[in-house]
Amino acid sequence: MTENETREEIVRVGRSLFERGLVHATAGNISVRLDDGGFLITPTDACLGFLDPARLARLDASLQQVAGDRASKTIALHARIYGSARRFDAGTACVIHTHSTHCVALTLDADGGAELLPALTPYFVMKVGHVPRIAYRRPGAAEAAEAVAQAIERYGARGTPIRAVMLERLGPNVWHDTPAAAMATLEELEETARLWWLAGSRGGEHRPAPLDETRIDELRRQFGARW
Repeated sequence: MTENETREEIVRVGRSLFERGLVHATAGNISVRLDDGGFLITPTDACLGFLDPARLARLDASLQQVAGDRASKTIALHARIYGSARRFDAGTACVIHTHSTHCVALTLDADGGAELLPALTPYFVMKVGHVPRIAYRRPGAAEAAEAVAQAIERYGARGTPIRAVMLERLGPNVWHDTPAAAMATLEELEETARLWWLAGSRGGEHRPAPLDETRIDELRRQFGARW
């Protein structure tokens, strides 16, 4: 895509997320890494449902802003994600962050594990994969960015590259090759979180069992699932 086409695609994805309740108010942001190594990112305090393509923040490869409204402070985190994720998925070119309701709700459980969700459905395993939980840090904290980069490196090194992390009490960051693909990953993640939440509303003893290793291995062999 050209840069202008990319701007329009960011606006389209932002509007879609907003209209379906996956983002609200001025929460969330979208960035794209451009072919020249620079970035487009939604401006600080922008509502994703009402973006202006001409006012998206444009930054160079050194994260210096060169055009548009003031960039979201999360560009530093996004840049760390690109830097780490592209080692394992060279085409990674879009990061989306939201405060999706069910994902955030699951992190309010103090007894949560190292990952947000188990292998609940085949499409979660195939389309999302492991989602490590990142301990709470204030929005924009450098420590959070470092923890995310370390998680990406850790999972990639063991042969299960990830496409999402979950920031406790804040929301998921997901990444993929295009804005549309990143949005699809986010949708699958939030829907799986909603299923898990609904199952838990009947009481902990009714939590569904995750897919067993035999079924997961079948997904690996048939569809290249990275779990």
